[in-house]
Amino acid sequence: MLKFSTLSALLFIAVHTGFKADAQNKDSIAINPTGNPAVPNRKPGRALLQFGMAETLPWVFDRYLKKADYAYISVATAKRNLKPGSWTWDDDPFETNQFGHPYHGNYFFNAYRTNGYTFWQSVPAAFAGSYLWETFGEKQKPAPNDFINTGFGGVVLGEMTYRISNRLVSNHSRGFKRQLTEIAALLINPINGFNRIADGKWGKRPREAKDTDTTRVKAEFDLGVRRINSNTSNFLKNSKAGWYGHIRLIYGEPFSNYKTPFSNMYINAGFGKDDSSSVNIISAYGSLTGWKIFPNSRHNHIAILSANYDFIDNEAFFYGAQSVKLNILSSGSFGRKIHLTTNFGTGPILLAAVPDPYHPRGRNYDYTSGWGISGMGLINLNEKLFYTINYRGGWLLTINGNQSHYFLHTLSGEFRYRFLRDVSLCAETGYFTLEGKYNHFDNVNKRYPYIRLSLRYEL
Repeated sequence: MLKFSTLSALLFIAVHTGFKADAQNKDSIAINPTGNPAVPNRKPGRALLQFGMAETLPWVFDRYLKKADYAYISVATAKRNLKPGSWTWDDDPFETNQFGHPYHGNYFFNAYRTNGYTFWQSVPAAFAGSYLWETFGEKQKPAPNDFINTGFGGVVLGEMTYRISNRLVSNHSRGFKRQLTEIAALLINPINGFNRIADGKWGKRPREAKDTDTTRVKAEFDLGVRRINSNTSNFLKNSKAGWYGHIRLIYGEPFSNYKTPFSNMYINAGFGKDDSSSVNIISAYGSLTGWKIFPNSRHNHIAILSANYDFIDNEAFFYGAQSVKLNILSSGSFGRKIHLTTNFGTGPILLAAVPDPYHPRGRNYDYTSGWGISGMGLINLNEKLFYTINYRGGWLLTINGNQSHYFLHTLSGEFRYRFLRDVSLCAETGYFTLEGKYNHFDNVNKRYPYIRLSLRYEL
């Protein structure tokens, strides 16, 4: 598997060449804002074959190469797992449950999505694949946390990788640039890449407007330094510094084509060497549908229902969640030089993994559900000076683990000065806080303050 830094460099080059190619050829490209590369040409046989491969190949690897105990399945384990009463919460590592399972679910989803099926037609495949794996693919008892993470998380990551990979290969580049975007798209969505090879599309420019997705995409790449400290006392004395990187992709615009699922997406990934893990945060937001508010107003207001995926892993704590939110977005100008954008969101957190130092079994976290809230404000002064404030919070009640509840808060503020057309200087400060309230143990409070300085390149 490619290291994250190597993959980031490859994606940076491919995204730059791929999206710039569209910008240079925008007059010759017909707009297709749906994200679908073509009028549906369903291939049910190939979809079923690839769905089956997504089930069997991981099991073959686990059973015959990895020789994992859970892969030694039998008729007896299948019969037991078919009983509804056999379902139980599992004790797998945090990364396996919160990232590995959603990533696996994305293959079930894309087995159908990349073979001509619509978003909603492909959703059942992620949940069906999850159920079949839990029932027949493992000796372990089926787990409700795996079913949700693989199904819901697979849909979110699956549609995002599907759209981004198609967006990359919809450009009109040639030669080496073309091959580079094809390779990047293959890494992002392997099933889509292999289908392009099978269909004879690899390396070829789109011939028809229906094969072209020219949805507006904005990419931001940050590289700089940061100071972090998981100790709440004396930040400057106890903190440590290291290099830091951040990638953000924004696909589509919230005020156009908002009835189409995932017509607007945000993907964030942060990484660095000075923390407990190389990848510190992955967050994904995808719009499901929307409704105009005050359509006659001179400013834009819209309500968006979104599906969200979060993965946090830092020195202070880790956190992984799947959620649904109703977001109220507003955007408007005040005079010629001031533009204000706000976003307020709230909704249920379907399932979240939260660290628990007192967990009695092999797992070091509890499973919880709850309610989330978020807010964002952006002031843009003449496209030169920007200030953004972000808040995210959640209340979580444990549904499997010690009797407890949790409060999660994140607050950040960023100043950005654009001194060149595509280059900005950024300064950000903020913190993550996780408070655990236990019925039979001492409460636990974790805090993670940070300061970041970076250069940002936009395209």
